[in-house]
Amino acid sequence: MQIAEDTFASIHYTLTNAAGTVIDASPTGQPLTYLHGAGNIVPGLEQALEGRSAGDRFNVAVAPEEGYGQSHPQLIQVVPRAAFQGVDTLEPGMQFEAQGGQGPMLVTVTKVDADEVTVDGNHPLAGETLHFAIEVADVRTATEEELEHGHVHGAGGHHH
Repeated sequence: MQIAEDTFASIHYTLTNAAGTVIDASPTGQPLTYLHGAGNIVPGLEQALEGRSAGDRFNVAVAPEEGYGQSHPQLIQVVPRAAFQGVDTLEPGMQFEAQGGQGPMLVTVTKVDADEVTVDGNHPLAGETLHFAIEVADVRTATEEELEHGHVHGAGGHHH
């Protein structure tokens, strides 16, 4: 069976940046499961998986436009240190939920000064080309419940 719209797929993956540094990987023996066509993974990877079958191994580079998008400078802001009341230690890399113009958003601290903190509302991988090494572990027809809910259920998927 081939990966197509409304199929369940499970993949082993290793994600690296342009320098070859591993950013993320599926745990040994625990492939990532997803519902193909439901937008559960970045578009460029989903497109590269289309038509693949269990046992297929391949590498794909996903451009920012098909991954986490470009970095938007307007999402980088300097805020007063006082905005972090109750937080004793602030360090680059820490993440917080903030209220943006369109609701809650995740921001990452990128710089801490005595009176100011720089936060970035971009996805940490925005602007990066994503390099995936993929092995397709399994492909099957999605269940009616999975299609209705828009995600995979059962082992490796969502449990209600």
